[in-house]
Amino acid sequence: MIFSQIFDMVNVGIVILDKDCNVFKWNRWLETRSKISADKIIGEPIFNYFPELNKSWFHRNFKSVINFGNFSFFSQKLHKYFFPFKASNTLGSKFEFMQQSCTMGPLRDEHNNIAYTYIMIQDVTEIAAYEQRLIDLNTKDSLTGIFNRRYLEKTLEGEFARHQRYSRPFSVVMMDIDFFKKINDTHGHQCGDYVLQAFVESISTNIRTVDIVARYGGEEFCCLLPETPLDAAVIMAENLRNIIEKSIYHYNDIDIRFTISQGVSELSDQVESAQDLIKKADSALYEAKASGRNRVCSC
Repeated sequence: MIFSQIFDMVNVGIVILDKDCNVFKWNRWLETRSKISADKIIGEPIFNYFPELNKSWFHRNFKSVINFGNFSFFSQKLHKYFFPFKASNTLGSKFEFMQQSCTMGPLRDEHNNIAYTYIMIQDVTEIAAYEQRLIDLNTKDSLTGIFNRRYLEKTLEGEFARHQRYSRPFSVVMMDIDFFKKINDTHGHQCGDYVLQAFVESISTNIRTVDIVARYGGEEFCCLLPETPLDAAVIMAENLRNIIEKSIYHYNDIDIRFTISQGVSELSDQVESAQDLIKKADSALYEAKASGRNRVCSC
């Protein structure tokens, strides 16, 4: 009686399985999160309700518990979740499913024989969301939502080390919005913020998923292009320049058009450091601006 009350009162999910993976116990926490009543699921194979568990990793850990009495732990950082329960909007998190930390272990009878396996599920969505917020604060630009300069420089160092080992092509594009100060002076800083956000959205939707775009400072941005030689990077930059030039951005009742200048550099054996690669792209950007803007120059 007392055990049954505690079993249903604890703020963790507990499911007990027999040796054939049939549900023996299903506590109230799981009923609430899964929308599956204990009366309905008890006696049924767990896979009937959660077919995604019918995988090699689950069977491997389950047999380890049943046969040898081992304990298995499932980290949220590695597995994300055990059961796909919908996540609440904790701290504004963007997780679709509840993030879970789980433990699987043996339950023995009066003869010390392993009769059942328990799985205990803890909701760690709030912790995971908080950690993600800390990561975003350290790596994302607060206005545009893309990566910041700190993340860019760290990633660039990694790409430089990778190039030194494997000699794979890698290029960098520095971008600058032409006459951005004029936009701020004419229409105000809120309009300027909108232009930065609209520009980032245009760029982000026209690059590959493996490419990384970051705000370098002010109206200057940088795009990292893995596995991309200089000529291909120039073509990509020219395509982006053409898209921005032809676009019309609407802020309140104002139609805004602007252009961008870009400088491109490629990582090679002659480039001595990651910072040197950025300097070369920046020099090419300066050349593009000095020679009339709204163009792409390469180094």
